[in-house]
Formats: sequence, structure tokens, C-alpha cells
Amino acid sequence: MNPFYFSQGSLPLLVSIPHAGTELTPEVDAGLSEAARGLPDTDWHIPLLYDFVRDLGASVLIGRYSRFVVDLNRPPDNQPLYTTATTGLFPETLFDGTPTFAPGKTPDATARQSYIDQIWQPYHQQIQQELARLKQQHGYALLFDAHSIASEIPRLFEGRLPDINIGTNDGASCTPEMSAAIKAVCAAQHDYSWVLNGRFKGGYITRAYGQPQQQIEAVQLELAQLNYMDETPPYAWQQVRAAELQKVLKAMIHTMLAQARP
Repeated sequence: MNPFYFSQGSLPLLVSIPHAGTELTPEVDAGLSEAARGLPDTDWHIPLLYDFVRDLGASVLIGRYSRFVVDLNRPPDNQPLYTTATTGLFPETLFDGTPTFAPGKTPDATARQSYIDQIWQPYHQQIQQELARLKQQHGYALLFDAHSIASEIPRLFEGRLPDINIGTNDGASCTPEMSAAIKAVCAAQHDYSWVLNGRFKGGYITRAYGQPQQQIEAVQLELAQLNYMDETPPYAWQQVRAAELQKVLKAMIHTMLAQARP
């Protein structure tokens, strides 16, 4: 099975959605703990939330497999991205610290290497190919990495997470002008709290491909899920809340496109 969905657009923008997948390999499906079986750490409904970018003309890349198989936003050598609590390339625990797999049911090294070869690598090859195409066609490229997370996870952060969490690898993955433009969008609205390079500074995708000196800018956006869905099973989509949030997301995307120039 193709490990991702991809649709090519006409704008110099690629929207990456690595954590919305729910497909499982046989080994992972057989080994998940009861707590993990409902795939609680999925970025639920993010493709639907960002569906408007297709109409704008953006390219869209969506991972099909669950992060419990392999995390597409972690480096292939599994080096930690944060000094605080986090999960790795092959998550051994859920965000709340509960084991991902039942005792003795963790996929072995051979299986996991196949996940890198057949799922992780193709996703990143597609990012690289599309960014190269966009840069060749437009002279520059934008990468927007879209994520979401429950608003309160005590193991990962204290209190409630801001609604909008922008990550630019502490300013290294995009130009200062791009950061300023995104901040201006957030400051102009008063419905959602926001932070730039707070708890989430950008994962591997943002850090690996954001190269503003090479005319490729990358931004990660981590959204608190309560603003567009229910955070408890069955994780229902909430259309009214989502429509309000989409107003800010659309303004952010439009501003990024207007700001970026070769």
C-alpha cells in the first residue's frame, strides 16, 4: 500500500500532514496495548481542517500509517528533538506515559527497519521531490507542517497548551520577515492564545527542510485539538468550532504566501 496520499498543486506551498494516519502493520496491530488500540495520539481530522488549501492550489502530503508504526516527524537515527519528555521514531509510550505495546509484543528490529524503508523514507522522498519541483518552478518553496495535540497532557507540558503553537526551530527554518508576518496574523485576532517557539519548536520535518538561505521556508503549526474537535473518544469533529479556527488558518496561509518571495 502506498504509505501516503499526495495531491500536487500550483502554488509554491506544500502542506505536510504526517500524523493523521491510522493504518497499522500486522505486527503493530497485534502488539498494541489496550490503551493504545484507539490510537489516542493521532492528529485527528487535520486533513479535513486543512482541506481548504487544496482549493487554494497547495500541494498536500498526508501520511497513511499511524505514528505507532513509525513517526514521520522524527529523525531516522531516533535522536531526541527535545530535552523534555517526548516520543521517538518508534513510540514506546503514549503521550501520557502509558506503554504503547503489550509486554513482549513490541515489533522487532527487522520489522522496524522495514517501516523506515517502506514508510518513512518514501514520505520524506516525496517532500524532497516536491520542494525541489516547487523551487524550480517558482524560485522558492514553502513547507507548512500541520499538527494537533490534546490541550492538556501533564507529562509533556504544564497546564493548558496555547491554542496555536508556531514552530520555526527558533527562527532557523524561515526568515525573520516570515516569522513577523505570522506573528502579526496571530496578534490581530483575539479568540485564540498563541506562542512562537514555545513547547513545540518544530519537529524533524521543519528542522530538516527549512532552509531559508536556499529559498525554502518551513513552519510547523501545532493546534490544541479542543478548538475543532472533542478531545475524548470518539474524537468527534466539531464543525462550528472548526469553521472559526479555519478563519485564522486561512489568514496565516495567505500571509505566508504573500510574504514569501524568491
